[in-house]
This record gives sequence, C-alpha cells and structure tokens, in this order.
Amino acid sequence: MDMLTRLLEKNKASELDRVSVKTSDGMRLEGLVMPRIEYGDTDCLILKLDSGYNAGIAAGKIVEMRTIAKAGAAAKKAAKPKGRAGPASNSLPQIAMIATGGTIASVIDYATGGVHGKLDAEDIAAAIPALSSHVQISAFHSPFRVFSEDMTHREWQKIAEIAAKELENGETRGAIVTHGTDTLHFTAAALSFMLSEYKKPIALVGAQRSPDRGSFDGIMNLTCAATYATSDIGEKAIVMHATTNDDYCYASRGTKVRKLHSSRRDAFQPVNDAALAKIWPDGKIEKTNASIVKRQETPDAKPLVGFEPKVAIVKMYPSSDPEILDYYISKKYKGIIIEGTGLGHVSTNPLRKENCWLPNVRAATGAGAHVCMTTQCIHGKANPFVYSAGRLLSQAGVQYLSDMLTETAYVKLGWALGQKKNAKDVAELMATNVAGEYNERHEYY
Repeated sequence: MDMLTRLLEKNKASELDRVSVKTSDGMRLEGLVMPRIEYGDTDCLILKLDSGYNAGIAAGKIVEMRTIAKAGAAAKKAAKPKGRAGPASNSLPQIAMIATGGTIASVIDYATGGVHGKLDAEDIAAAIPALSSHVQISAFHSPFRVFSEDMTHREWQKIAEIAAKELENGETRGAIVTHGTDTLHFTAAALSFMLSEYKKPIALVGAQRSPDRGSFDGIMNLTCAATYATSDIGEKAIVMHATTNDDYCYASRGTKVRKLHSSRRDAFQPVNDAALAKIWPDGKIEKTNASIVKRQETPDAKPLVGFEPKVAIVKMYPSSDPEILDYYISKKYKGIIIEGTGLGHVSTNPLRKENCWLPNVRAATGAGAHVCMTTQCIHGKANPFVYSAGRLLSQAGVQYLSDMLTETAYVKLGWALGQKKNAKDVAELMATNVAGEYNERHEYY
C-alpha cells in the first residue's frame, strides 16, 4: 500500500471529500480530493481548490490531514424538501438545480484515463462553496447522468417537466441546468420552446475541461450561472466563459448560441445576436442586449413538451445526392431541415439532371413532410428572393427560416410538429418568433 493510500485511509478520506492538509514547510491547503489516474504519481495528493485550480502535494510532505466534509455532504445538508422555504436567517434568493451529467459532473475513469459522468447535483454544489454566497439551492434534481451525445428529446422533456414544477414555485427565482457541452445548444433551444410560457431565468451550464484538470472552467461558469438564475432576465440562456481567461461569462440566448470550438473554454458564443449579459464571478451583471425579456411570474404557464422525433437535418454539399430526401420520406419522417449553401440553396440547375434537388423536394413536400431551409453559413440569413434557386425551392414548398440557426430550426420543427397537426398551423408556428430565434435587425456580432 502506497503512502498516500495509507494517509487517506487513516483519515477516512476518499475521492471528492473536502480535506485540509498541512505540509512540512508550513503550507496549509483546503480542497476536494481528486481521483488519481494510472499514469500519474501515485504518491501525489491532488486537491481541487476553491479557485478551480489544482494543487499537487507529495504524500511525504503532508504532516497533517483533516477530513472536513464527505462528498456532497454540505449540499445534502443544505437541501430542503420541495416546497419548504429556507431558514429565515438565509435571505439569499432560492434557485433549483438540475444535473444531467457531462464533463462538469465528471471524474477520472481509472481504466481508460478518460472521464465519465459521476457527480449528482448535490456533489456539484458541494464542490463549489462560492455558490452558497450567491444563492440558496432549495431543490436538487439528478434525473439521469448522460454525456450530451447521448441526450435525446425524451431527456429534454424530462428536464422541462422538472424545471416547470420548480419555476411554478413563487419562491424560486430561477434554475440552473448542468449539462455536457457537445449538444448543450440543442437542449438550450429545446427548453426555450418547451418552457416558452415561463418567464423566469434558466441558466444552462457546462464545462469544457473536467474537474481533475487545473484549467477546469466549471466553477466560474456555475458561479456566473447562479447570478443569472437570480437576475431579472426572464430567458433561457447558456452561461459559459466569454473569453479564454477567467474574467467574465456570457449569458447567450438559448436559441441564438452555438458551440464554435471543440475544446476552448470560450466555445459558446452568440450567433446573429448579442449576448444577453456579461457576468462576472463576483456577481456583477451587465445587460448587453436591447431585446431582453424581463423576468415575471406566469401563474397560468404550462410546459409544452410535445415533440415529434422524426425530423432530420440534411446538409447540402457539392455532388450531394438528393435521393437522401427519398430515404427520409420512406421512413415516414414528418420534417426535414435542409442546411443549404449561401442564402439557402441546393442544386436546381446542374449539368447532370440527376443532381437536381427539385423533384425530390417536391416529392417530399407532396408526401406531407414539412421541409425548411437554413443556411450553413455561421452568420447571416437564408433568403429565397435573391436567386432563382431560392424562388424555385420556395415554390416547391420549402419554408425559409431567415437567420434561425440550423440546430435551433431542427429543435423548433420537432417541437412545432409536436404542438400542431395541421400543416398550415405548423408553418405559422415556425414563422412565429417564439423565443428570440429570429433577429430582425442584423449587425455583425
């Protein structure tokens, strides 16, 4: 048994427990015990400090160790049964927290050296003491733990139903939803539509770096998310690092934000829109968007969780085969989002007749599928009135969605088909600006 293992066992300390240590050179540190990986120094204690950074201490230099709290204990002790107010002495605003998995809730997998989801909502809150100085978390929910690539519309519906019940509590200011980052913007759009009748803030938050890494961004993201969830903004937003530095976060509208980088901490940026707000870890918030919906109580609100999963995204590219549309129609798909080139184009006048999309588009709309067009450009709008290709596609029954992001369009079409059965009603709902998915004024953001 190595020295560190003996030390941890002696002090009854294990992964994610909060401990304090004193070293032989007089240094005192306090933090969470992080897991060790097979290629690391087995005699090095890694502590996650409250700042979010890691500290490594050689076991031989530790002269004193004390276990302060077991994993999740602080949060579990603070949690109140649903509907019960916090202690009278605690005047902090109340929020609910829903944890779904992802990097922000991950720990090291010993077998692979990779990370896997493990922490529940209480563990996450306990790992971030700064939260207790901003908010009172009056309800914890951990309905499932999945990475975001495993998320489906069924999980969106579950999150929406839980969040709706919490937002209906007059004492609850807002909610935080922790989530993996890869499909975070899909879930943000889904909650924006499913909870569109609720005008309380929901902060969706994740981490690009796992808690075992010194560059873990989850602490600052969650701290800023807590500020957003208690603000007077009544929208669903992704709250993540605005820059690669630990300076401030953006709160970006859930229907106008995308993950633009695979690993940078500032991966989530608003598109065709300004961020709703800048938020600093000390609780300062600066509104940066002129069209913000204000927070308000909505006693008659209800969750609109109906969703039609048979919706597909089809990307246009040179030499792409229009028969892909036939496949989806043969599988009884009800909606198709075509991500076209430029202003929203697919091939309509090729040198080879078999490359023309028009017959297949007409067949799809004729079969009752709702076909919509977005642009694969990051910025700008799809517009059917500039080139003949757009006009021909519009005449074939394609609905153009202006500056709506492709991911948002996919979610909205599934949601609209879940709300309406008549094709005209679906088209009207798709054209309606439900949750800020359209931006009439365009500047280069």
